[in-house]
Amino acid sequence: MPVFTFSGKNASGEKVSGERTAPNKQVLTNQLRRERITPAAVREKGKEFALPTFGSTKVKTKDIAIFFRQFSVMIDAGLPLVQCLEILAANQENPSFQKTLTGVRTTVEGGATLANAMKQFPKVFDDLSTNMIEAGETGGILDIILQRLALYVEKAVKLRAAVKSALIYPVSVVSLAFLIVGALLKWVVPIFSNLFTGLGVALPLPTRITMGLSAFVGHFWWFVIVGIVGLIFGIRQVRKDPKGRYALDYLLLKTPVIGLLLRKIAVARFTRTLGTLITSGVPILEGLSITAKTSGNAVLEEALMKVRKAIEEGRTIVDPLRESGVFPNMVVQMIGVGEATGAMDAMLQKIADFYEEEVDSATKDMLAMLEPIIIGLLGIMIGGIVISLYMPLFSMIAKLAG
Repeated sequence: MPVFTFSGKNASGEKVSGERTAPNKQVLTNQLRRERITPAAVREKGKEFALPTFGSTKVKTKDIAIFFRQFSVMIDAGLPLVQCLEILAANQENPSFQKTLTGVRTTVEGGATLANAMKQFPKVFDDLSTNMIEAGETGGILDIILQRLALYVEKAVKLRAAVKSALIYPVSVVSLAFLIVGALLKWVVPIFSNLFTGLGVALPLPTRITMGLSAFVGHFWWFVIVGIVGLIFGIRQVRKDPKGRYALDYLLLKTPVIGLLLRKIAVARFTRTLGTLITSGVPILEGLSITAKTSGNAVLEEALMKVRKAIEEGRTIVDPLRESGVFPNMVVQMIGVGEATGAMDAMLQKIADFYEEEVDSATKDMLAMLEPIIIGLLGIMIGGIVISLYMPLFSMIAKLAG
């Protein structure tokens, strides 16, 4: 096993350092924390001064889906757990994911369960995955659970891809429109400004406005870039605060067109996640807690935690879902029927299938509606600049003709 050097502080606040052998950096970090040592730096010995590697090492959701699918096939074929992990790690192209799977294999070899080994890598395997795998190991149906996980992740990837593909066109067109307008104001309009100044003609209001914008862009173009970067940074900082994140998510859900789409996405994700967890044997209270944390929406997360608390107090799931005001009546009624008939997991999966199709339809409708609006705005912006520049010329031609 590799040797790591570490430094940090113990429970008394004293600085400590040393060397330890461990399967990987994450295992050693967890071990130090159990010993009440807060690690400040953990590095593999001999690589303390290694050059940084460039490029993305993030594990993609698609890679995780493929991993679960291949893992389930191997387990179903009767291969030992450690051998499956060894083969999958050896054939993994993503170096970050390869190290993760190697760490999981080493921890399993040391006697840990697969779920506990995966919990050491929370950035790759979330609570949903580890809890389902733990249920599968306990019930002796790990291959089935892995198949369900693969199906769940594949559907999540498909849902995310559908939304991204729908947003690519409008975002691209709007970005291109602003670039074209910026180029016109920066390089084209000044040529006409110099011409009009030399002629000494009286300029109409639209032309003066266009020339004023051109002067602003020419002198303060950097302010526009700083403003955009500042806006993005500000939104990210607001989202780090729980109250700010809740306010932004609430505003997005209330937005006329986008809000409806986001609500459908939230319902599809909620029903798919909770349905998969319940089907896999995870208790409903724990399932609601996991679903809330993985919902990706602060409003939905708060609503689900209230639902969980109400169920803990002995209430049915229907009333708190309806009281939350987040979920459509049809969804609440169908979940109520599923609860009454003891088939809530199947009902949740049906709702998820329905709403995933609704998301596809909603994205297409939104794109169809936005396309003429975007083209119209693009025409007004560029056409307005061109017309405002030619208005003085038309006046001059009219005077000369008269």
